[in-house]
Amino acid sequence: MLCGISFIVFVVLIYVGIMVHDLRTLWSGVSFWGMLACLVLLLFFTVSEYSAQLASSGWIIGILVALFIAVVLCVLALPGFMVLMFCVEGIKVIRREGMKLSNLLSLLFAVLLYGYLVVWPRIRDLAEHTFGTVLYAIVSFAAVYVLILMSMYTFSALLNLFHLKKNRGADYIVVLGYGILGTRVPPLLAARIDKGIELLTCNQDAVMILSGGQGPGEDIPEGEAMAAYAVEKGVDKKRIRIESKSVSTEENLLFSRRVMEKERSKVILVTTAYHVFRALLLARRQGMKCVGYGAKTKWYFTLNALLREFAGYLKMTWKFHALVVGIAAGITIAVRLIALFL
Repeated sequence: MLCGISFIVFVVLIYVGIMVHDLRTLWSGVSFWGMLACLVLLLFFTVSEYSAQLASSGWIIGILVALFIAVVLCVLALPGFMVLMFCVEGIKVIRREGMKLSNLLSLLFAVLLYGYLVVWPRIRDLAEHTFGTVLYAIVSFAAVYVLILMSMYTFSALLNLFHLKKNRGADYIVVLGYGILGTRVPPLLAARIDKGIELLTCNQDAVMILSGGQGPGEDIPEGEAMAAYAVEKGVDKKRIRIESKSVSTEENLLFSRRVMEKERSKVILVTTAYHVFRALLLARRQGMKCVGYGAKTKWYFTLNALLREFAGYLKMTWKFHALVVGIAAGITIAVRLIALFL
């Protein structure tokens, strides 16, 4: 019991250490899941230790049984709920945002998840020969690995959106751009600027950097349109800096740093909620210390965009994850060959 509690405390301390040191890593989500698992183990050890005393209290046993049944039902219902949710929200995206490849992600994910849960297990019966069995095992591992990775990414993203206070004593508040319509700021970008203005009010010594270049269909750079919008909202021009050359999130961060006059500045990064974590990962790669705040957007759009962000994360880190899957494939093949020769 004592050893179990010591291990649990150790895992919790790791999670707290990551939270304090730097949340901008996938390990924040991994350690969070580990902490939850350890807390469940602690509950199990506690119940086992005092099972004799608990047995005499019928109402406590009833509560524990009810909680266990509720957890099991939630776990069993989760895959079906995810398929339904992504399917419904995917249809909403297509109906409201149009039939574009980027808008099909939610629906495609729902179809693939359904296929993996329902159709894929039946294919195993067809994989009778050695090659088929090995291929089935490798694809199964890759699918489970990506799903676990996605859940870790989602939890890490959520943890990086949670802040107890808005006053960070920031030197700069960087608002990342998004497409404009001619010279007009659309609602999604307006929500980012509004969030930046809110944080600017809480950080009296901060300067707001509005970052975004000029893309197709835009009459002026995004940074200039964002600045005009901020001034209309009552922001003092002296507290605004414009970065107008960037055409990607990486360049947003890189060029915004060149606008900053102070070294080792305290920076707040503002973008749409679903985009915050990947932006923070890119900032971390550039050695830029910052925290991220997210502007809200519609739920159906968030789900689709989160899948797009996860795809962007995989593109950033594909070499590492390809190596993991490759090692697993090599082990699977080696085990199968050893089994054949034995």
